[in-house]
Amino acid sequence: MDERQALSAFTALGQEHRLRVVRALVIAGPAGLAAGVLAETIGTAGNNLSFHLKELTRAGLIRSRREGKSVVYSAAYPALSDLVQFLMRDCCQGHPEVCAPAVAALATCCQPLGGAVRA
Repeated sequence: MDERQALSAFTALGQEHRLRVVRALVIAGPAGLAAGVLAETIGTAGNNLSFHLKELTRAGLIRSRREGKSVVYSAAYPALSDLVQFLMRDCCQGHPEVCAPAVAALATCCQPLGGAVRA
């Protein structure tokens, strides 16, 4: 990820409803959420949600697919990972203790649930 892409992502995430959308989709996992369910989950009207979804899609942070009559949205995990990596790429500068809290936080959130391995 380059600086231009990171700025686009941060601009998209810099709004309350869009940040809620991304967090809800990360929680939903790869299966994603239908647009109506997503609107209900974050507490916004469907017509308002479509504007935010367009901005997040343009920034490459979410994806959509059609399932029957529904449009299902999911997090673009590679782009989100690239964004975190962009932020943390140069953090240590030979001092791993600087990044240790961030690495520890990521390690605890990525533990498998119930012994199952998450992809």
